[in-house]
Amino acid sequence: MELLANFALGLETAITPANLMYCFAGVFLGTFVGVIPGVGPLAAISMLFPITFYLDPTAALIMLAGIYYGTTYGGSTASILLNIPGATSSAVTCLDGYPMAQQGRAGVALFMTTIASFVGGSIGIIILSLFSPLIAEYALTFGPAEYFSLMVLGLVAASTIANASPSKGLAMVVFGMLIATVGTDSQSGVGRFTFGSMSLLEGFGISAMAMGLFGVGEILSSIGATRSAKIDKSSAKLLNMLPTREDWRRSWMPGLRGSSIGSFFGALPGTGPSIAAFMAYAVEKHMSKHPEKFGTGVIEGVVAPETANNAADQTAFIPTLTLGIPGSATMALMLGALMIHGIQPGPTLIVEQPSLFWGLVMSFWIGNLLLLVLNLPLIGIWVRLLLIPYHYLYPAIIVFLCIGSYSVRSNPADVFMVLGFGIIGFAMRIARLPAAPLLLGFVLGPLVEMQFRRAMVLARGDVISLVERPISGTVLGISLALLVWTLISAVRKRKRDRMYKTEQTSVGG
Repeated sequence: MELLANFALGLETAITPANLMYCFAGVFLGTFVGVIPGVGPLAAISMLFPITFYLDPTAALIMLAGIYYGTTYGGSTASILLNIPGATSSAVTCLDGYPMAQQGRAGVALFMTTIASFVGGSIGIIILSLFSPLIAEYALTFGPAEYFSLMVLGLVAASTIANASPSKGLAMVVFGMLIATVGTDSQSGVGRFTFGSMSLLEGFGISAMAMGLFGVGEILSSIGATRSAKIDKSSAKLLNMLPTREDWRRSWMPGLRGSSIGSFFGALPGTGPSIAAFMAYAVEKHMSKHPEKFGTGVIEGVVAPETANNAADQTAFIPTLTLGIPGSATMALMLGALMIHGIQPGPTLIVEQPSLFWGLVMSFWIGNLLLLVLNLPLIGIWVRLLLIPYHYLYPAIIVFLCIGSYSVRSNPADVFMVLGFGIIGFAMRIARLPAAPLLLGFVLGPLVEMQFRRAMVLARGDVISLVERPISGTVLGISLALLVWTLISAVRKRKRDRMYKTEQTSVGG
């Protein structure tokens, strides 16, 4: 009964005309910004942040939150249509979403993405409503050792998310971690591998890397070549955009698993939707009876990461609001909006500001419904983008990439970084090296280093303590088992391929 009373209080707050208007403005701007490659939620929120100074704190949070999860909705559009992630969390959607577009199924991919985003966001909201205190308390028990173990599990899983040998995946993970070491050391303040360049003191930007590897790399490989996409005007019709019964059957379990993974990782400070999306994709690939089909345009490879990152967007508010611990720079801006209005986030927020907390939660439901209504009619318009001749389209894409990369940190060097990573991405395509593990290694590398250092300080340099702690030891054991199982599977696959080639040779002889 108490929960129903809280829902009633939140709905009463969320449906006021002013809050409805700011909710719509937030999700509309978020969707628009998400479609533009590389801009992302942080840049959008940073530009609109000063407006919140003059708003009611509830309205300010509702609008900023709408931009945040609206960007995730829109970010998948550029990933599927152009192989360019609109946001970092949408990068993994490129792996199967773009091949679906190349097969003339862009409308189906976008339709399922919209449904998956709504389902993932809804499950995340339910978990946020029911288990905020419990999940916050559980997340608070995680120390540096536990976070380090989770990051290691993420890196091991990352080595298997692309259709490449485990050795190539692991090599790309390590390469990504090495690139992440460039910049100022967070503990000593000393520049590492900057070679005297002031532009490298901040390190390489994640947006620049994602846009270069996936965006510029795709453009360089497509220039001068005939596009292989089987697209005609009929693919933009409503009937051709509807998923088949087989698509629905193959999507509902990956959607549930992705929502669960996203809800868990979203509630852990410092992880967020990007890691949740990569983990959900890796889990689906390992659980599939045909993992070799991932990366060729399977619906599970789109649904799982999209439900995961949208669920994580919602549960990311759990540590932010109930513990006062921002899991990302975007969440830090949310905390800043609260503090500017004199509201202190933490365990007492739900008790002292119930209308704000529950009003924000109920606005998530309204925002998700608005996004569903906004995105479904727009699918036909987005699919028609593929009908534009590519030699007209790619100059506009490059302009957006340059604007997006510059807007994140206002650093002109980021534009050249996009070009540099684009060349690397093009070379990796030629060598058939996977880009997704490199990206996740880059994201997790600094976190792994930071949590390992903290764990060693607390344990006075005793490495064995990582295994002695129950949660940390269990997760590290799972990571080792996953690595061994992956290597064994790769060896067996290589033997099967050799036997098949031998049989074909003997038949041909």
